[in-house]
Amino acid sequence: MSANARRAGNAIIAGMVRDLVIYGTGGFAREVHQLLEDLNSRRQEWNIVGFLDDDDAKWGKDVHGLPVLGNAGWLAGRSEVGVSVGIGGPRSKKDVVERCRAAGGTSFPVLVHPLAWIGNRVKLGEGTIICAGARITTDIEIGRHVILNLDATVCHDTVIEDYVTIAPSVNVSGGVRLMEGADIGTNASFIPGVRVGAWSKVGAGAAVVRDVAAAATVVGVPARVVGAPNGG
Repeated sequence: MSANARRAGNAIIAGMVRDLVIYGTGGFAREVHQLLEDLNSRRQEWNIVGFLDDDDAKWGKDVHGLPVLGNAGWLAGRSEVGVSVGIGGPRSKKDVVERCRAAGGTSFPVLVHPLAWIGNRVKLGEGTIICAGARITTDIEIGRHVILNLDATVCHDTVIEDYVTIAPSVNVSGGVRLMEGADIGTNASFIPGVRVGAWSKVGAGAAVVRDVAAAATVVGVPARVVGAPNGG
């Protein structure tokens, strides 16, 4: 959805508090909880029911004062409860989303921190999470279940496909394409127009100055391949 459409949608449900669970209990899941609290501090919009986790040793315990309710199976018969997937690893994130869907038609809201800045011509897919300090300019498409972490920047005409994770302080120049499941490390940067293949990994601090093959791992300045593509 566009930023304008998202804002309009929020206006339509103004005054309605929606139930939501956070999938995961690790560091990013707890940051998602903080994001939701920050949103609620401006307008009460989310009733945070608790957390879900695949580790059954955590079930029944509390995180940030909220219960860990179970795993994806807890969602069965609770289609009215939204899910925010607080998992950074792209493959794990995709697996969790698919299991949540299988449990019963769950919705995945877009969450945008109130201190993020998004231009009017930006499309955001379901389940995407935009953290504080992120800046997204214009004519940009962001797919489903993308994470854009603290202080990351995305410039004009960029496409970010589904399940991409972008760590804090990443700088994406104009016309870049990050394909499905790309995992981008902290403070990485991209020159204009480069393509980063599906399920690839870009190391922290890397400067990407040429295209990256699918499933490759690149590090360094300029970025070089250290993990050969394996087709996966």
